Amino acid sequence: MRLTQADASFIYMESASGPMHISSVYVLDGELSFETFITRFEKRIHLVPSYRRKLMQIPFSLSHPVWVDDADFDIRNHVVHHQLPDGTSFEDAMDAAVELNEPIMDRSKPLWKMVMIEGVSGKTLLLQMTHHAMIDGASGIELTMTLYDLAPDAGEPVPPNEPWVPEPPPDYAELVREAVQENMRAFTEKNPMQLMTMAANNVKHLAKATEIMGRFALQPAITAPFNAGTVGPHRKVGWLKKPFSEIREIRRQLGGTINDVVLVVVSEAVARYLKAHEENTDGQFLRIMCPVNVRTEDGKGALGNQVSAIFPRLPAGPLDPLQRLNVVIAETERIKRDEEAQAMTVMQESMPHVPPLAMAATQLIGSAMDPTAMAARISAPVMPKVPGMPRPPNPGYNFTCTNVPGVQVPQYMCGLEVTDTIGLLVLNGNIGFSATILSYNKQLYFSFICEPRLLPDLDVIVQNADDVFGELLLAAQNKSAA
Repeated sequence: MRLTQADASFIYMESASGPMHISSVYVLDGELSFETFITRFEKRIHLVPSYRRKLMQIPFSLSHPVWVDDADFDIRNHVVHHQLPDGTSFEDAMDAAVELNEPIMDRSKPLWKMVMIEGVSGKTLLLQMTHHAMIDGASGIELTMTLYDLAPDAGEPVPPNEPWVPEPPPDYAELVREAVQENMRAFTEKNPMQLMTMAANNVKHLAKATEIMGRFALQPAITAPFNAGTVGPHRKVGWLKKPFSEIREIRRQLGGTINDVVLVVVSEAVARYLKAHEENTDGQFLRIMCPVNVRTEDGKGALGNQVSAIFPRLPAGPLDPLQRLNVVIAETERIKRDEEAQAMTVMQESMPHVPPLAMAATQLIGSAMDPTAMAARISAPVMPKVPGMPRPPNPGYNFTCTNVPGVQVPQYMCGLEVTDTIGLLVLNGNIGFSATILSYNKQLYFSFICEPRLLPDLDVIVQNADDVFGELLLAAQNKSAA
């Protein structure tokens, strides 16, 4: 099973400083035995066939890698136990989970792992890691519906009639032959004339996509401190938990969508951070990458990536939260009106694919000859800040803010309730900060992740977000009472 261009891109983008697995920490109410935990996975692994498949590279990088059954699959390579000292605080356990999440995953095995973390009195933490080449946010939520239960006493699924027997991997000659055949077929099916015809049929969306990309150069974003260097291998996480009823009240009284309110909270928190650090924000803007789920009904239940993106451009300086809400609403309505998500999707589908041969060097990532491993051990320089002067313009975007709707009823693992779920987003390049918004069981979680060398005081942004949310809620309550 060959990786799609989108899925393979997350393999090609990976480095020792920028692992590309998507992770979450699930907090269980109660202490769980590891043998009970791993036995559960042994009984459910047949429900997730992709969890027994590993990457197989194509000789000479003639095509994207393929997924093949791992003949040496061992559940204990993927479901592991991490014991912390008894009496460890929840905060220290979260720090340990984040540290365990930092290394790149072993590409010689299926690209997922579940770590059960013990040591916090009355709680168990589960660190769930799955490579971005396998899932996006939406399919990740669907995956939890298989791994977790909706009742504490749910029974185990019916076991398969026959034991799992891995399919033998293709030999290298077969892989080369298939790759050459696919390349020839792609040349005839997607030749330059056909690409021109596709472009003509999608001229409106392609023109809009060209305009969007042009804005990156013509309307550069501010270079925030967390964009002033390339990320290293370490991470820090902070998070907030808010009742979903409160964000609904804000939306009901003040207008906009839930996504709009989220963008207000996160962008204003960052703007106040920049102001507190005396960054020159006059006339400057933040550009935020917001993934958009384009998964259709036919694609539900399938893993892999089916996403587009929009790039709201918002003021980098602080605003009154109500004023920022109006700005966000105007920007997101413009983006919807201009069909920018559709335009970006059409552009992705219309452009010629990057030849896998050009990505041949990425086969070294994670190996003993990984050139990025040495770079990860060396602190790259950070662009200095000159007092009163902005840093050079940023032709990219500042951070990712992804909103992933989750399950709105309690979930359980081995009879223990999941009380909290905290997302850990990927960071790479010069994107040293990002936010994951997860909804679960009528709660909304703001999970912030950073590279601490570029953003050493993440707690300031977390506190700012808490303040902004409180100000919006108070304004909504005052309007309701008027």
